[in-house]
Amino acid sequence: MDSVFDELYQKYHHDVFQFLFYMVRNKEQAEDLVQEVYIRVFKAYHRFEGKSSEKTWLFSIARNVAIDFFRKQKGWKDRLLDKFDWSTNQVKDEYPIPEEITIQNEEIKWIYRCLEFCTVDQRSVIILRYLQDLSISETAKVLGWTESKVKTTQHRSLKVLKKHMEMFYEKEGLISEKVRVER
Repeated sequence: MDSVFDELYQKYHHDVFQFLFYMVRNKEQAEDLVQEVYIRVFKAYHRFEGKSSEKTWLFSIARNVAIDFFRKQKGWKDRLLDKFDWSTNQVKDEYPIPEEITIQNEEIKWIYRCLEFCTVDQRSVIILRYLQDLSISETAKVLGWTESKVKTTQHRSLKVLKKHMEMFYEKEGLISEKVRVER
């Protein structure tokens, strides 16, 4: 069991941490929740049936840990919206050029700012689909939903993100007059 647990930890620790960090928007809290995830994994691994991948199973546990955390919080929605530190975003690409890093950092900041306008379910779908690169079916398994619910939630959350991204870009004067007229 120790070698299996170590392998799971080594393979997925960063992804689980990143998922929880995006959910709770606090580094220290995410680290605590990761510990809780792996405690639950250790206690429940003997019940893992292999009907899904280990990764989707881990994300299911991580999501449940995050939900349990939110339930324990008084006014968790308000706290969730206030807990993200925009200055510590990470860029996934290991070898981008400096100009790409600057552009990516700005785009990531805009996206994260707009995520606050999504519901927790919408945010979960966006994180799992686009940041963790899970498929529709894997995301459905993690969330315990049907694939059509994932697609619908994804569609709605992308509309929310697009709307607020456009508003932010317009507010910052990043959309040219020509683009505004064409809409």
